[in-house]
Parts: sequence; C-alpha cells; structure tokens
Amino acid sequence: MAISTTPTGVPGASAGGVRSEHAATGRPTVTASTPAPAPRSREQVIARGLEWCARWSARWILIFIALWLASKVLGQMWTILLPVVLALIVSTVLAPISWFLERRLRMPPSLAAASTLLGAIAAIVAIGFALAPSTAGQAGAIADDAAAGLDRIAQWLRDSDLVTGKQVDTAIDAVQDKLTASASTIASGVLVGVGAVTSALVTLIVTLILTFLFLKDGRRFLPWLRRLAGPSVGTHLAEVLGRAWATLGGFIRTQALVSAIDAVFIGLGLVLVGVPLALPLAVLTFFGGFVPIVGAFVVGALAVLVALVSNGWVGALIILGVVLAVQQLEGNVLSPWLQSRSMSLHAAVVLLSVALGSSLFGIVGAFLAVPVTAMIAVVFRYLDEQVTARSEAPVVSAPPADAADDDADTGPRRGPEPETPPA
Repeated sequence: MAISTTPTGVPGASAGGVRSEHAATGRPTVTASTPAPAPRSREQVIARGLEWCARWSARWILIFIALWLASKVLGQMWTILLPVVLALIVSTVLAPISWFLERRLRMPPSLAAASTLLGAIAAIVAIGFALAPSTAGQAGAIADDAAAGLDRIAQWLRDSDLVTGKQVDTAIDAVQDKLTASASTIASGVLVGVGAVTSALVTLIVTLILTFLFLKDGRRFLPWLRRLAGPSVGTHLAEVLGRAWATLGGFIRTQALVSAIDAVFIGLGLVLVGVPLALPLAVLTFFGGFVPIVGAFVVGALAVLVALVSNGWVGALIILGVVLAVQQLEGNVLSPWLQSRSMSLHAAVVLLSVALGSSLFGIVGAFLAVPVTAMIAVVFRYLDEQVTARSEAPVVSAPPADAADDDADTGPRRGPEPETPPA
C-alpha cells in the first residue's frame, strides 16, 4: 500500500489526514478525514424542499386514490362482505366452545361446530321469545314517551326565555322525527334483522353457513395460508390474521360483558325508580352498548325522557344520575380494564369511526365500525413493529482495509518453504 508523504517529509500523514499508530504493532496508520460539504445556495435549498414536498404529496395522493377506490369496491361488494364479517364476529364468540368440545370431549370438528351453533341458536330463540312480546309491543310507547318528554323540555325552554320559541320548535321537530325513525329502526334491527325481510333472511342463512364453516375449519386456515403464500409472506400474513382474530374476539366478548353490566345496572335503576318500560329500555341498553359512546348516549337519553314523562323531574334527574354513574364506571374502570389487552384505541378514534360507519352503512356500519377499526390498527401496529425492528437492526460492515492489512501482518506466519533437494 502506497504511503503518501507530506511537504514536511513525515510519511503516512497526508494532507487532510490524521496520523496514528496501530494498537498492536505500533506501525503508523492513516485515517482520512471527511471533507467539509460545500455550502449550498438558497436556490438549491428551496429546490430540495420543493422536491421533498412534491414526492410526499404524490405519495399521499396515490394513497387517497387507493382508499377511495377501495371504498367504492367495498360498497359494491357490501352484500357479500356483510355475511362474512358477521360470521367472523359470531365465530370469535363461539370458537372457544367449539374447540372445547373438539379437544376435551373428542368430538369430530363437524359435530362440535354444529352442536355449538345449534346451541347458540336455541339460546337466542329462547331469549327472543321471552323478551320479544314486551319489547315489540312497547317500542312505540318508548318513542311516544320520549317525544312527550321533548315537548316538556321545549315548554320549559320557552318559559325560561333562553331561546326563542321558533328555535325551540324547529329543534324539537327535527329531534322528534329523528327519534321516531331511530326507535323504529332499532326495534326492527333487534327483532327482525337489517333491511328488508327477504334480504335479512338471505343474510342470516349465509351467515349461519359461513359460521359453521369457520368453526369447523378455522383452525386449519392459517397453516394452509402460510403454505400457500410461502415462508416469507405467509409468516407475516398468519401473524397479522392471528392478531386480528384475537383482537376481534376480545372486543366482542368484552363489549358483550360491558353491555350486560350496563343493562343490569340501568335496568335496576329504572325498576327502583318505578319507570315503566324498564325491560325494553334495558334490552335497548344492552344492544346499544355494542355501539361505543353513541349507543350509550342515545339509549340513556331515551331512558331519561321516559322517566321525565312518567315520574316527573325528580325521577328524570335520578335516572340521569344513574346513567351518568354507570357510564363513568364503564368508561373509567370497566372498558380500560377489560379492553386493555384486546384494543388500544383512543376515544376520538372510536367516535370518528362510529360516525363514519353510521354515515356510510347505517346502524350496521355503526356496529361494525369499532371492530373493523381495531383490526386495521392491528395491521398498522404490526407494520410499525417491522419498521422499528429493521431500522434498529445492527448493520454488519466489513473491517477497514488498513485494519485487515494490519491483522494480516500480525497474524501467524508460515515458515520458509522447504528447499527441494537436488536430484
């Protein structure tokens, strides 16, 4: 290796370099210093910034276009996707029972899935026969009492001179129309299904068939997908889908438990105060709990309005206190404690997802908004883990050439080649 000589005659210290000695041999080595970058003009700095903005703007535009196209495709395929999503949700609830029958009782997968599904249907039918007569017969009474409660509030506002009578009448008419439509929609959603009767029947049949297939063959899906996609892609797909399945199942089971607790405590408060329609309001509280934040607010407002009509201001204030206490217990204790392992979504994200889902697909969209958002969050968290792991991975680089040469010089030396004796 050639060693340059400085004008002062010191070998190994070239201009712009630093002379040092090797730790093992004491031989001089040369480390070249990095030259200082040339200063850039204002035009270059501005052009560099504009180029960066243009690149990222183009990327975000492509992302938004892809999301818009995906929403259009999903909207066209909603009739097919709805039974699949509903079957997945039901399967996450029933899968532990089916797997228990298959492992502990040694049932065949088909028999275990069929027994679990038929048992769930029988339980739902029994509960429906017990609650449907009172709930269906009193759904209209709930809407009428709520409208009457709004009239009493409107009269109080007119007497207080806080707002004009015209503003009160306009607001009350809008709320009454929305309330009547929502009450009938909720009652029909609880009792008959979603949409028209024919469409609901087809959706129900397809959902039941898909649920049976998911329960029977669900455990073999991820290994099959891993083999189909290959080791590199299949591993990531299996991991993401496994996490999404666990998140979805945890959300549904946790939300059902939280909704049941809300319905029991609010229903108990309605019974103790003596509010009529306590059972239908408790049923609506249970189903409204599956729509986080919005469902509890709407059903709680209905309970307060019914109490206002039947029990006056004192009863309404007591029910309002009960509803607020239960919601505080849910929001500050139950939901964070029970959902900490299943979902980690901010309240603002939950609220925006419910608003978007309800505006696009109605009550079904509001119900599916949070679990779908949770599964999307699972995908983003996994991508973040992969990016973090790759960005923090140590970079293995080859040793410098000088160090390699020095190590070679200080390594074990071979002795002289033996001379060949003359013939």
